[in-house]
Amino acid sequence: MCFKRLVLSVVLFGFISSAASAAEKPNYFGVINQRSINLTAKYWNPILNYISQTSGVPLKLRMAKTAPKTTAMTERGEHAFVYTNHMFTEQRDKIGYRVILRIKTPSINSTIIVQRDSPIKSLQELQAQHVAFPHSNAFVGYWVPMDHLIRSGITVKPSFAGNQEGAMAQVQHGKTVAAAVNKQVLERYARRENMQYRSLWTSEPFLSIPIMAHPDMQQDKVDAVRTAFIEMKDSPKGRQILKASTAVIKSKQELEFIYADDKDYANYKSFYRNTVVKKQSE
Repeated sequence: MCFKRLVLSVVLFGFISSAASAAEKPNYFGVINQRSINLTAKYWNPILNYISQTSGVPLKLRMAKTAPKTTAMTERGEHAFVYTNHMFTEQRDKIGYRVILRIKTPSINSTIIVQRDSPIKSLQELQAQHVAFPHSNAFVGYWVPMDHLIRSGITVKPSFAGNQEGAMAQVQHGKTVAAAVNKQVLERYARRENMQYRSLWTSEPFLSIPIMAHPDMQQDKVDAVRTAFIEMKDSPKGRQILKASTAVIKSKQELEFIYADDKDYANYKSFYRNTVVKKQSE
């Protein structure tokens, strides 16, 4: 009888442990590849640890080596939450990820750059030249500048560096004559790496990259995560983490998260409906 009770206790303990483990299973948080994975982890992991503790919703950073592969993970529904602006195409919009937050920062722009001492002075001089792009999913790093180049009658030879900073590095080290990148990411990279450059063209502004939630995420969990992000700046510990992450990327503006929703990103969807760019294979 004692043996049976022992077996029953072990079985029950195993069941309870499995249930607890399932309850504590992290919700994956995706981040598009603007920077190296190592730098991205240094920036986001302390934030996600804080949000997990504060909201009671465990979050864990999960991304692939390249932005297209990270976006493919999001398309497959592997991310409960994701920091991206790749989900506004007509096809991806049908998946149902919804905007819940964004970083409080000035709008983002696309810019096409060359080295400061480059003999190239205008976009027209890029005709038939090699131009680096982060990847073919990048909104301000590919879609917006390529749309402008095509509408301007300029044909370039695109190469894909894998992420924003990779494209910048190609110009910096003379591996390509020009690159199309996110202007704000560029400014931080240039300060960190002492990069000298000139901009040939800069796009209209678009709202900063949002944090989105998977359509199957329970609303109470979405609300808890959103609240934890927004109120992070009001906590001494939260402010300390935000300042540390700001320092990691050499940003001049202290990090802060604010409310946003899908209506704020209407111009993204409008762009994708009207663009002349066709999807490139990398």
